[in-house]
Amino acid sequence: MNLPGRVRDLWLLLLLWTTIVPCCASAEEPIKLLRMDYAYYSPASLVLKHFGWVEQAFEPDGVSVSWVLSAGSNRALEYLNSRSVDFGSTAGLAAVLSRANGNPVKAVYVSSRPEWVALVVTHGSPIRSVADLRGHKVAATLGTDAYLFLLRALQEAGLRKSDVEIVNLQHADGRAALEQGRVDAWAGLDPMMAASELESGSRLIYRNVRFNSFSVLDVSDSFDAEHPDYVRRVLAEYEKARKWILTHPDETAALLAAEAHVSVARQLDLPDLRRDGLGGVGTARFRHRHGKPASNAKQFARPDGGGIRRHPFGGGGYQPQPRADLESSPHRQ
Repeated sequence: MNLPGRVRDLWLLLLLWTTIVPCCASAEEPIKLLRMDYAYYSPASLVLKHFGWVEQAFEPDGVSVSWVLSAGSNRALEYLNSRSVDFGSTAGLAAVLSRANGNPVKAVYVSSRPEWVALVVTHGSPIRSVADLRGHKVAATLGTDAYLFLLRALQEAGLRKSDVEIVNLQHADGRAALEQGRVDAWAGLDPMMAASELESGSRLIYRNVRFNSFSVLDVSDSFDAEHPDYVRRVLAEYEKARKWILTHPDETAALLAAEAHVSVARQLDLPDLRRDGLGGVGTARFRHRHGKPASNAKQFARPDGGGIRRHPFGGGGYQPQPRADLESSPHRQ
């Protein structure tokens, strides 16, 4: 006789459950610590860390910010995978390959299309081209744009990976190994590469901006799903840093040199700080001490003789193109 009443109560409980649970599931759980990475190959991250803009943005929420140095894309991706950081700075191609290998990360921001990688030898090296690398030791950091650049350069020159001995070293250690004669060439990364040119007379034997991928900011799938508002707010700060860089190139160069502990800032002038078609700022290409352009620089100069290069997509201003699977997210614009 009381069965209909019980059934009614069960239906009410079920209705209440279906109303409350989605609401709770969509609400973001507050966090107390935001873990950011910074990298010498990501000028925007250096600017944010220097001025404390992320800290200022999240201070009203009682959220602290910590910073971890990523020595390369491989380290940033490792930190993301182990949840040591919430935001990681990497090369776009490195992030794609890492995801293909099972690391659940996604790029949520494209900052620039830099030319930050080239193949480097010492000043007195007999090696003059990629083809000359056959049988030699080449330092490169596995899982980074530098390593992928090397593989593509070898393929273009008709060489296989097995035709050289690749020595896996972090970028700074690769520079040291080259200058100490422990390897014959190095797949270098700015600003260490530019410093090696200036301070040790190293030469670039191969440059190809097409083999450099985009500079991106990554998060884990889980962080993006659980904290979309945090992602949106951090991206707003990155955009703020990008705009500051565009109007303060000299200060950016000085900050980059100070953070990376290289003495290259005094060699910079405005044309050496490259801007690309996305409006972002790549790492700088520097001139030698006597004003001579870096090796093979002519083939990358603008037709009008200017020193500011545009990337192949052209256009002006920041116009990120979101991936199809990200278009529905509110913080992708």
